[in-house]
Amino acid sequence: MEKYRPGEIVPKSGNYRALDKNENDGGTLYLEKGDRFPATQHEGSYYVMSKN
Repeated sequence: MEKYRPGEIVPKSGNYRALDKNENDGGTLYLEKGDRFPATQHEGSYYVMSKN
């Protein structure tokens, strides 16, 4: 499972889940290819592509 950090370019359009460093789910959002991943509220958070 590839992790993406806030500010990185979205590689593929789809739904992404925001997770904190303890893997607590911060919600899902749809992002378009070429956009940037938005900032998160917690340090160490990252995004993963949702499976559904």
